[in-house]
Amino acid sequence: MSAIQPIIIALDYACKLDALNFVEQLDPTLCRLKIGKEMFTHFGPQFVTELQSKGFEIFLDLKFHDIPNTVAKAVAAASDLGVWMVNVHACGGIDMMKAASNALKNKPQNKTLLIAVTVLTSMSQQDLQAVGIQRTVEEQVLALAKLTYEAGLDGVVCSAKEVTLLREHLPKDFLLVTPGIRPVGSALDDQKRVLTPSEALKMGSNYLVIGRPITQSPKPSETLQQICLSL
Repeated sequence: MSAIQPIIIALDYACKLDALNFVEQLDPTLCRLKIGKEMFTHFGPQFVTELQSKGFEIFLDLKFHDIPNTVAKAVAAASDLGVWMVNVHACGGIDMMKAASNALKNKPQNKTLLIAVTVLTSMSQQDLQAVGIQRTVEEQVLALAKLTYEAGLDGVVCSAKEVTLLREHLPKDFLLVTPGIRPVGSALDDQKRVLTPSEALKMGSNYLVIGRPITQSPKPSETLQQICLSL
């Protein structure tokens, strides 16, 4: 595991210059960067390469969910781009996840980690029921995490609230990446299942996704350093 701090900063900018101005304030030894659908659609693979040239490892958060062959080719393309991590939706099923996992395992010298999303941290129990899922949030997360492990992936995205549950049922080297992390005093925004960074790590999270508390800070470098010191 890299010596880089476990912080992954979620970049959410509509303007490339704003994003680059923000990134210039960061130390790549203290964090990784997450690029999601908005920025990847706006700026494309070249933006990933540009950030990598500045020393940052990239989590490409596109949550692939399609037929197995399509997803396998998509994650292989992400590996060709040299990203540190890429993800799929676990609800795409075990055949889809196995195809994606095998696509990376069959690539010589592949270093890209592959994880799956279980239940989005913006979803509540009522949200699950509204789409026909009768399991509790915890039951659904555990079921999908077990399926992900069976498919041969490296880990899952899950709320820090479910970390303890997953640590009880899955191997220690199975990675848990937790969004919805909010430092003490931060607004919850649209996240419904959150913990502080230190709480999440103590419970067994490997990587912490933090967005607005850092990206909207007037002094993002200082905020990042404070979070790292709190771990």
